[in-house]
Amino acid sequence: MSVSAAFTPTGNTVTFTAATTAPTPVQIPTSGGLGSNQYRILNTSGNVLAFLGVGTSASAATSNAVVVSTTQSSIPLLPGTDEILTFPPNAYFTGITSSSTAVIYITPGDGL
Repeated sequence: MSVSAAFTPTGNTVTFTAATTAPTPVQIPTSGGLGSNQYRILNTSGNVLAFLGVGTSASAATSNAVVVSTTQSSIPLLPGTDEILTFPPNAYFTGITSSSTAVIYITPGDGL
């Protein structure tokens, strides 16, 4: 459930570098409060599209991190993206690119 307020971090920011091979997924712990399954996600790369793999386990996140060619579960993150998205609490994240690398930052929190 989302909260109609500015985004408030509820945990530490985690970072990983998406590359042509997805790195080991990272789990983002959430606080368990109202809206605690929201995440602020940034793709800080200058010009690389990243595909975010998310899951309730590390293996699910890895399976979902694919470069979309027709229909896949990855979420495309444009360069410079700053999104607040909702996923299951304590989700795992990883990412992949079709070329080069993209630095991804994820912060758990509440709000828009």
